Amino acid sequence: MAAGFYYLCPHMSQHTILGAGGVIGRELAQVLPAYADTVRLVSRHPKKVNAGDELVPADLTDKASVSKAVAGSSVVYLTAGLPYRINIWREQWPVIMDNVISACLEHDSALIFFDNIYAYGKVDGPITETCPLKPSSEKGKVRVRLAETLEAAWEKKGLKGAIVRAADFYGKGADHSMFDVLVLQKFKQGKKAQWICNDNVRYSMTYTLDAALGTAMIGHTPESWQQVWHLPSSTEALTAGDLISLSAKLATVSAGRTLLKKPMLKIAGIFDKTVRELVEMTYQYQYDYIFDSSKFEAYFNIHATAYQDGLQQTLGASGAPEA
Repeated sequence: MAAGFYYLCPHMSQHTILGAGGVIGRELAQVLPAYADTVRLVSRHPKKVNAGDELVPADLTDKASVSKAVAGSSVVYLTAGLPYRINIWREQWPVIMDNVISACLEHDSALIFFDNIYAYGKVDGPITETCPLKPSSEKGKVRVRLAETLEAAWEKKGLKGAIVRAADFYGKGADHSMFDVLVLQKFKQGKKAQWICNDNVRYSMTYTLDAALGTAMIGHTPESWQQVWHLPSSTEALTAGDLISLSAKLATVSAGRTLLKKPMLKIAGIFDKTVRELVEMTYQYQYDYIFDSSKFEAYFNIHATAYQDGLQQTLGASGAPEA
């Protein structure tokens, strides 16, 4: 997707990002001024991305705080992330979703929920919007609950909005994504890349700028609401190994890598909580992981950024590898 592409909405007004401190929140904030009269950034400690941004500190687990943050908004984007701990997800995500839905209904705001694809679980073949929700993980079960809560609010309470989903991220600022942590950061440090389980299966990624632009486009196209959309992601048939090799070539470093097998992760998880939480997600790395965004691309007549272009921009933004 070209970085300068915008799908302009004729109705310009206030647009609010809940969870504006994350990578998608920041990228979305950069593109929204093309669509909105005012952009409001909401998080515990919001920081301006554009000079004209309105900042509202809020705790999304507090209902009154969320209502105040949403007031006056025509479109609300929920892009919040929580610590990668299943106990936190189970406890806080349902509260956050209930609070945000309540606030959007109270203030007649449309809600665009930025989701991942954990709810689908392991899928044999391309992952499309019509795949059944059959989670293969406890985190996926939480995501199913959120999607069902949101869709029930569409059908029974008249909530406006949509669910947008992305594959794993790569791009400027995506420094907590698996590909950034295990590949790009390792290359920058002059080290070998690492990967999980199997580097010889298809692996899809979503470029963060494509994700942000796609989210804004859905938010400004009411005809697209009350649906699930997969955000633009490259259709190139590359394996994780191909992507690692391409990144190494662009970074002018060795493409050497170490595979982290599931038994190794289980042992490491005894000592590291983040690794422990990752073990249940290894199905995404053991088998083909093919994210299909053809519905979005056909509807809006656009194409996702090619991996070479996106990785080149990402590596350029990250700086040269360290000596």
